[in-house]
Amino acid sequence: MLKRLARDNLNILAAIALAVTMGGSVVARSTPPVTQAVDLTDQVPAGATIGDYVGEDVMIPMRDGMKLHVQVWRPKTIDTPLPILLSRSPYGFGKAQVTNMLTASYKELADDRFIFVLQDIRGRLGSEGTFVNLRPSNPDKRGVDESTDTYDTIDWLVKNLPANNGKAGVIGVSYGGWTAAQATIGPHPALKAVSSQASPNDMFIGDDFLHNGAFRLDYAWSWVSALETDGRTMKRFDFGGEKDAFAWYLKQQDLATLDQQHLGSTMPSWQNFVKHPSYDAYWKAQRTTNNMPATVATPNLIVAGWYDQEDFYGPLSIYKEQEKGDAKGLNYLVVGPWNHGGWRSAGKSYGPFDLGDATGNWFRKEVELPWFRYWLKGQGTLNQPEALIFQTGSNRWQRLDSWPTRRSTTVRNLYLRAGGKLSFEPPRGGEAAADSFVSDPADPVPYRDRASIKPFMAEGSTWSTWLADDQAPFTRRKDVLFWQSDPLTQDVTISGDVAATLFASTTGSDADWVVKLVDIYPTGERVPAELRGRQRMIANDVFRGRFRKSYERPEAIRPNAVLDYRIDLHSASHRFAKGHRIGVQVQSSWFPLIGRNPQTYVPNILRAKATDFRKQTHRIYHRPGQASAIAVAVVQ
Repeated sequence: MLKRLARDNLNILAAIALAVTMGGSVVARSTPPVTQAVDLTDQVPAGATIGDYVGEDVMIPMRDGMKLHVQVWRPKTIDTPLPILLSRSPYGFGKAQVTNMLTASYKELADDRFIFVLQDIRGRLGSEGTFVNLRPSNPDKRGVDESTDTYDTIDWLVKNLPANNGKAGVIGVSYGGWTAAQATIGPHPALKAVSSQASPNDMFIGDDFLHNGAFRLDYAWSWVSALETDGRTMKRFDFGGEKDAFAWYLKQQDLATLDQQHLGSTMPSWQNFVKHPSYDAYWKAQRTTNNMPATVATPNLIVAGWYDQEDFYGPLSIYKEQEKGDAKGLNYLVVGPWNHGGWRSAGKSYGPFDLGDATGNWFRKEVELPWFRYWLKGQGTLNQPEALIFQTGSNRWQRLDSWPTRRSTTVRNLYLRAGGKLSFEPPRGGEAAADSFVSDPADPVPYRDRASIKPFMAEGSTWSTWLADDQAPFTRRKDVLFWQSDPLTQDVTISGDVAATLFASTTGSDADWVVKLVDIYPTGERVPAELRGRQRMIANDVFRGRFRKSYERPEAIRPNAVLDYRIDLHSASHRFAKGHRIGVQVQSSWFPLIGRNPQTYVPNILRAKATDFRKQTHRIYHRPGQASAIAVAVVQ
C-alpha cells in the first residue's frame, strides 16, 4: 500500500490521479536516482479497524476465471441491511488513504453507514489479469472489460456479503470516475446509482493526454512512468536529478523513444501515443460516451470542477451527450470551484481566491449524501436540480434547469481590436489589420512561472493549483499577444459556452494556438494586495493547427494564408465585477504542459527531429470580415 499518505497533501498527486480515486493523498519523498518504487500490495489484516469500520481482504472471481482483489469495510455492528458503495481504481487503497476516506473525505457517507468496497482493477496491485489503460468496452460482451468486471463484482457482492440490502452504488474520482461511468454499460440489476466524478471522456480531444490534438507532454510522461513500469508498484520518475522540469523536457530530442531512453523498455501507453498521432479508431474506442448507453437508465451524479487541471472536458461532455437520451431525468451535473477532486477536501479557497464557504464540505453533506441515501436506502427526497453550478466571481450556487442554462443569455462577441483593445463592438475600417509575434520553439512560453514548474510528484509541487496562477507576467513576453477591455462600468456575467474564433496566419506550415480568457483585477488599495492587477484565468485551451479541418486527417497549413480557427474554450459561469477588466491572451506554446510544435509540418510530431523546429511569425487578424473574437453567453 502507499506508505506515506497524508490528508494535508491531498493534491500533490492529483496531477496523475494516483490517489484521488477515494480522496487519498501522497506525501512526496526525496527521490533516489532513476525511480522510487512504492509497494502497493500489502494486505488488510483480517479484523483491521478504522473507527467504527472493520475491514477484510477478498478475492472475487470474474467470468473468465481471473480474481480481482477488494477491500471490504463495513460497520462493526449492522442492525439493518446496508447498501454497497463500490469504488474501482488502478491506484490502490492504502491504510492511511482509507483512514482519510472514512474519517474525512467520505466522512459524511461513512457516518451514515454504507458497506464500502474498494477494488483494484484487473491487472493492478492485488488483482489478477492484465492491465489495459482505459480498456475499451466490448459491446457484444464476448470478452471482459471494466463494465463486465463491475457487473461480476456487484453480482458476487450482493450474493455473498452478509447484511447487504441488495442495492449497490459506484463512486469514484478521475480514473475511478471513469470506472463509475463504465458501470452504466450493461448495468447489474442491483446497481441503483453512480456518481462519476472528474471522469475523462476523450483523451485526444480534451482530457488528460491531449487537447485538440496537442500532446500534454508533462502529464503524459509523469503518468506513464509512474503507472506502467510495474503493475505492483508505483514509480516516481526523478528527471535525472533535474529539479527544473522545463529544462529537462527542453533537452529531450527524441520523444518517440523517451520510454526506452529513460525507463529501459517500451511502455504501452507511450507507444500508443507514438503510433496514433491523429484521431483514429484507437482514440475513438476509448471515448467514454461512445460506449455508454444511448438511453440513460442509471442515475448518475456527474461532478466537475471549474479549475480541474486534468479532466474538465470529460464530465461536462459526458453530461451533454447523456442529456440526449435522458428521458427519465436521471442525468445530473454539479460544477463547483474545485481542482481535480477538490470537493473531497474543505474547498474554502482556491489559490488566493476565497470561495466564501467550505464548498467541498457543503457538497458532500448537502448533495452527495442525500443522493446516495435516496437511491440506495430509499430515504429522504431528491431535492436536486438538474444542474447545480457555482458562479465564480460572485461565489454563489445556482440551481439551473440544465447546463448551459436555458435561461436568458445572449451570445456576444468580445472582439480583439487594434491597439490591444478588447470590446463588444466590432472592428471598423481604418484600424490596424493584425498583430504579430515570433514563436521560437527553442524558447517556448512556460505554462507557469519557471520556478513553479516542478515534477508532478516532487515535494512542494503545486500542480493542483496552477490554474489559479497570475497570468499578468506573461503579457510582458513578446511572443504573447494581449487585449483588454476598458474598466467595466457595471458587472458582466457570463453563463454558458465559451469559444474563440481566430483569423490567423503563420509563416510556417503548422502552429499551436493557445487562448486564455482572463478577469483583470483593479490595482486600488481596496483590493487585497495579492489580487491587485492580477489576471485570473476563466477559460482556456490549446488547438493544434494541423487539425483545423479534421482530427482524423491532419494536414499542413498553407504558409501566410489567413485561416479561421474555432477553438472550444468549454464553458464558464463567472461574474466580471464592476471596475475589473476583461482580458484575452493568445500565444503559440505552453511548455511543458503542451509538447512543442515544430511549426514545420511533419507527419508525427513525437518523431520530429531537432532540425524540424523553427522560428515562425504568427499573425492574428482583427479587421472587418476577419474579426477574431471570443464568443461568450452574457446574462441579461
